[in-house]
Amino acid sequence: MSSTDNLLPSVPETARGVFGSDRLPLAEAYADLLATDGVVRGLIGPREAPRLWDRHLLNCAVLGEAIPLDVSVCDVGSGAGLPGLVLAIARPDLRITLVEPLLRRTTFLEEAVEQLGLTQVTVVRGRAEEVKERHGFDVVTSRAVAPLERLLRWSMPLVAPNGALVAMKGASVAEEIELARPTLRRLHCAEPEILTLGTAALVHSTHALRVAWADPTQVGLPASRSPRESRRRRR
Repeated sequence: MSSTDNLLPSVPETARGVFGSDRLPLAEAYADLLATDGVVRGLIGPREAPRLWDRHLLNCAVLGEAIPLDVSVCDVGSGAGLPGLVLAIARPDLRITLVEPLLRRTTFLEEAVEQLGLTQVTVVRGRAEEVKERHGFDVVTSRAVAPLERLLRWSMPLVAPNGALVAMKGASVAEEIELARPTLRRLHCAEPEILTLGTAALVHSTHALRVAWADPTQVGLPASRSPRESRRRRR
């Protein structure tokens, strides 16, 4: 037995219902990649490997409940592919761009995409603000990338006029919304919607946040300045 054999996670019975019988083998192959190469390359910790399904794969897959059919998705800060690669496995109808600045992570993502045959996935090495398709994606996703205030500044410039940011968030999401109120107003965002996903399939449901544009016709216009900023410019 190799040193990584004991890291391979067992597949929970709920996985078939979440991924479907036809996509489950791909999900298993990706889980094995994470538990072996992902651990060796330092993309996930060894302690995470045995609980990949419950803590990572399944809760990322149910994010698809908040994403319409046949749309383009940009996953910001993809890391080892959570949630972007998981969504690509669970939802072959989606056209997904994985954005990640670190070389060792993009190398892993490119290899995983090739091995799993995910032809609808593109890997881009760079930061969100460097992505050329401004306001070009129907949905922009992320997981544990940054507090909402920063995430809005990085992600909303990629969201199409009728699209939305759909970010996985934890228990403090309501507090993050309040702290991000100035940025939400400045970027002309609609009121954020807190989502609870996976209630029918998971023991522990997933929390996500959906942020759309307040007025799609205003997308791309200069952000409104606060009175303080306006006074500074007049001096």
